[in-house]
Amino acid sequence: MQRKYLPRIADKTLGKALAVSGAVLIEGSKWCGKTRTAMQKAKSVLSMQDPDEYESNMRIAEIKPSLLLEGAVPRLLDEWQTAPILWDAVRYTVDKRGKKGQFILTGSAVPLDNATLHTGTGRISRLQMRTMSLFESQYSNGKVSLQELFDGCENVECKSELSVDDVARCLASGGWPESVGESEAVALDSVASYIEAVVNYDVSRVDGVEKNPRRVVALLKSYARNISTMAANSTIIADMSADDKTISPKTTASYLNALERIHLIEDLPAWNPSMRSKTALRTSAKRHFGDPSIAVSLLSANSKTLLKDFNTFGLLFESLCVRDLRIYSQSLGGEVFHYRDKNGLEADAVVHLRDGRWCAAEVKMGNKEIEEAAIHLLKLREVINTDKMREPSFLIILTAGQYAYRRLDGVFVVPIGCLKD
Repeated sequence: MQRKYLPRIADKTLGKALAVSGAVLIEGSKWCGKTRTAMQKAKSVLSMQDPDEYESNMRIAEIKPSLLLEGAVPRLLDEWQTAPILWDAVRYTVDKRGKKGQFILTGSAVPLDNATLHTGTGRISRLQMRTMSLFESQYSNGKVSLQELFDGCENVECKSELSVDDVARCLASGGWPESVGESEAVALDSVASYIEAVVNYDVSRVDGVEKNPRRVVALLKSYARNISTMAANSTIIADMSADDKTISPKTTASYLNALERIHLIEDLPAWNPSMRSKTALRTSAKRHFGDPSIAVSLLSANSKTLLKDFNTFGLLFESLCVRDLRIYSQSLGGEVFHYRDKNGLEADAVVHLRDGRWCAAEVKMGNKEIEEAAIHLLKLREVINTDKMREPSFLIILTAGQYAYRRLDGVFVVPIGCLKD
């Protein structure tokens, strides 16, 4: 029996995209729920990987791909990249029909740059879908809204129902739709199966280049050990040396590119604001997986071991907060970055909206670090050149604690178990 569909924040984003575009491409990792979400809007479905229809569909795609596009709209083309010609067929059909909301395309891999003839600009919009946030999986009570904070809300007083133990379990289980409500052991097994599939199949299929599974595992484990840091590729290679002394920078870069194409890794880019002084900014991205549970699995950890190693727990908790902020901010038309300068001033996350509004966030596990985090955020506000860009809409510290409140200096302290879009 198919489990009950839990509403996703992407539902409304997809609805908006269909209203303004002829077609919408939903991208994201395997098992993040792309197809289930697309099916909530689709009126007909073409499953390119249906084993009963695969050979027939591939032959039709080669001879007359337009036949595969016939059906009630929006028509879902699931795993379209199996036959890249469908992209060009969709673009042409959208032009020919001149109507919005004709097609939804889903895929768990970004095709090669030369796989399609046209970019689809102006006809096909893109929607990045991730695993489920704590609010979507019903672990966050959603009493504090990111949208309302940007709109000027100042009253955030509430309480999270999540304990630190609960947060550890959420980290270990991840935001995979099929694991929500399952035991941690079942969820961990599912993540391990996902990683195994990536290592032995997906990472080579994405670009047609065979990759050494042992090297892929070593690379992923190094990534997990460096999560939420700005570790350079050279650092990753050095960290891998115990497992593989022969991997070259070029091979490492190609492996990382393939992992990015299948959305297993999703690094956090650096923010480049206008500054009052010529402060040198760090431009390296922070290392993150699409879901922090991938790192937990690669580290052979679980919620109990995380509670015994708060340094690792803290880095993984930061990654969880980044994942949720990405999901929440996307519905607001925003992007997430990180900030760090040569003097060590940093913000774990910066949410920047299309209209120029922005906020800065620090991520801290407990109350002892809140004071230092607030000082960093207030200092960051001072060094921004407000003649060229806006002052921050708000400053926020995300915690694994239970109480949300506004400090006397105006900085918000909000448990991740209270946050929503």
